[in-house]
Amino acid sequence: MGKKNRSGFVVSIIRWVDSEAGGGGQPVDAANRVQWVRIVPFIFLHLMCLGVFWVGWSWVAVATAAALYLVRMFAITGFYHRYFSHKSFQTNRFWQFIFAVLGNSAVQRGPLWWASHHRHHHRFADTDEDPHSPVRHGFWWSHVGWLVSARHFPTRAPYVKDWRRFPELVWLNRFDTLVPFLLALKLYLLGRLLERYAPGLGTSGGQMLIWGFFISTTVLFHATVTINSLDHMVGRRRYATPDTSRNNALLAMITLGEGWHNNHHHYAISARQGFFWWEIDPTFYILKLMSALGIIWGLRPVPEHVRQPNAM
Repeated sequence: MGKKNRSGFVVSIIRWVDSEAGGGGQPVDAANRVQWVRIVPFIFLHLMCLGVFWVGWSWVAVATAAALYLVRMFAITGFYHRYFSHKSFQTNRFWQFIFAVLGNSAVQRGPLWWASHHRHHHRFADTDEDPHSPVRHGFWWSHVGWLVSARHFPTRAPYVKDWRRFPELVWLNRFDTLVPFLLALKLYLLGRLLERYAPGLGTSGGQMLIWGFFISTTVLFHATVTINSLDHMVGRRRYATPDTSRNNALLAMITLGEGWHNNHHHYAISARQGFFWWEIDPTFYILKLMSALGIIWGLRPVPEHVRQPNAM
């Protein structure tokens, strides 16, 4: 292994902890090649789901997995997407950071990285410059390939100048594996405590770790990225947007409302993606509750003229 290759190998390992090691990774115009060393933790995340064959299951572990799926899915849809990417409502700095941490716990990188790539996606939706267009690059690339490539590893800093003024968000974005690691550790320790002090629940540290973290996180990841892949391939188009975005009720169910993707691409700044009462949008309902409680405010509505199918 040459000196340059050894250096790249070491930097790739360091990036498991510090995503900006070595200058933040390859420039965004780098080749679409997979960085195998860097994505070892991502592969490990999936392989560890097989641990279920050794640890078994319990209602406590499965319920924990489901609860963490829902809480973290809301953090992704409500805050990583509708807040950090589109500013569809306002909140204070405290809640902004709390939900950034919850979103980061979903193992979908940091809030600045997520928002920057999503803003780039909207600018170039379904063109050659779109990072994850199934029309241009195929299903598997749009679903997962783009995430593990050298080209899309760095945060697209020019897109998130508004968020870079918050040092806590910059720090969280840089060390984006710390929160997931702490969540996994806490779940394991909680399982050990339950195993010792509440044996009647039938759970263990291993169960809580496998179900609560690895299975919940993996299912959450693949549900989220169906919006990049399947929601540009399967569903109905109410609006003649210049991309191939579609509305898909099933995907809306598993992503708490994100499946109304054609609506979203038609009018991206709204806090509501289910434009009509029959389009179920749990994320919006939770945001309305949070608004009533004063946690957030300024929810951007869908203007009536925008709802019309021929509106452009």
